[in-house]
Amino acid sequence: MIFYFSGTGNSKWAALRLARATGETARFIPAAMKDQCAYTLKTAERIGFVFPVHGWRPPLIVRRFVRGLKLDAADLRSHYCYALCTAGDDIGLTMDCLNEDLACVGLQTDAAFSLKMPNSYVGLPFMDTDGKAAEAEKLRQAALQVQDYAERIVRREKGASPVHLSHWPRTNSRFLGAVFAKWLVTDKPFRVDEARCVKCGICANVCPVGNVEGGYRLRPRWKHDGSCVSCFACYHHCPHHAIEYGWATRRKGQYFLR
Repeated sequence: MIFYFSGTGNSKWAALRLARATGETARFIPAAMKDQCAYTLKTAERIGFVFPVHGWRPPLIVRRFVRGLKLDAADLRSHYCYALCTAGDDIGLTMDCLNEDLACVGLQTDAAFSLKMPNSYVGLPFMDTDGKAAEAEKLRQAALQVQDYAERIVRREKGASPVHLSHWPRTNSRFLGAVFAKWLVTDKPFRVDEARCVKCGICANVCPVGNVEGGYRLRPRWKHDGSCVSCFACYHHCPHHAIEYGWATRRKGQYFLR
């Protein structure tokens, strides 16, 4: 089975391609977390995790899910385990962080992969979406890479780790990642430009964690209850660019993968 999380569609796109190639079921992590997170593994069933990189780490929702995962198997370590993460650029020590969480449930990745996909994080002043040409080229390269990764996964290759690190992976993941998780994973800066908002309800419908209250003819409202994962799905899907994240998203682009 493949467990995945996605906000703007990059990781969902990758997870569904892997599911088709491997013949395995893709399970959306937020939906799985509404249940007991308990699964009985079939003989030789692979275990995959697909998710975006948030602050050079796995998203907080993915880390919580992994730590609470309950897998029933005669010999858990005999099951091939892999992870694929998507990022606009580099991933730092994301896979190390994931393996720390997997160790809590008796797992470790046999292989790890990363895909450079169009950037969707716009929560800091110096970060924006890619231009159309760069976006198209990333998607073209990703389609080739994910096919290669799928073939490796089908063959159960171990130690295959084509990942995009960074010049300072430890600093990015351990220090900056901690700052990101503590201060930047929040819905508090989100606001609505009422002159642009048409109360269509799209933002509430696309939020993967149900953090946006609203709907047709209703003004969106963020819950401020700690459930936001700062994926920016609400911002990117707004057809009238009526959602802003403080001043950080002013005049910035939007992106989501259908």
